[in-house]
Amino acid sequence: MAFPVALLFLAVVFSTSVLSGVFGMAGGLVLLGFLLAWLPAATAIAVHGVIQLTANASRAWLSRRFIEWRIVGMIACGVLIAAALLTLVRYSPSETVVLIVLGLMPVMVWIPKRWFHFDVSRPGHAVMCGLVSGGLTIAVGVSGPTIDIGFIRTQLDRRTVVATKATIQVIAHSLKILFYWQAAMAMDSGEWGWVALAIPFAFLGTRTGNLVLSRLTDDGFRYWTRWIVTVVGAYYLIRGLMGLFG
Repeated sequence: MAFPVALLFLAVVFSTSVLSGVFGMAGGLVLLGFLLAWLPAATAIAVHGVIQLTANASRAWLSRRFIEWRIVGMIACGVLIAAALLTLVRYSPSETVVLIVLGLMPVMVWIPKRWFHFDVSRPGHAVMCGLVSGGLTIAVGVSGPTIDIGFIRTQLDRRTVVATKATIQVIAHSLKILFYWQAAMAMDSGEWGWVALAIPFAFLGTRTGNLVLSRLTDDGFRYWTRWIVTVVGAYYLIRGLMGLFG
């Protein structure tokens, strides 16, 4: 990795960790887009998993008193089912498909509640949320709004939402790393050195985002979450369609 690209990589890791620390998402979407421009899809998803595992673990730890463990357990069941199914079919990612799926994800946060009601406080909904979001985390790298659709309409406050989602993502990203382990080994030791250096940047970004989150209202949290993921999704959809149609 060229030195200027490496410095840009560290800056992207920090800034996207801040973004995720505030909203519990969006940062992962941006980081994956950067990695896809640098690495093959499978390797990019694996590296993304390593960094996001660190960021989510630190976010979960900093907000551990707000974690809703009952919801974590139910969603984790769905994630494990998704991982088993993808392993069974020997799934392999395509960059174009990954970008298009990332671009379409934000549509879900705009679905009216009367059309589609998904509530992770209900066991069946939580398991299905884990199945869908966990499957997407492994298949395309991130779950995006598919996990938020189960949280954003609950009565949980913003700190509980961020802490619980971070804990679930620790599980999902751990499985993702295992799924793409062989692709990750294609990187040389120098590249992995930069990835290792990025880990404390992810933690610092998460810490910064956590401070911002404490000053954000619940209404502001939900409003900005929707718009940020929509803008990011539109960018990826355009990239994916350009790759599809040449």
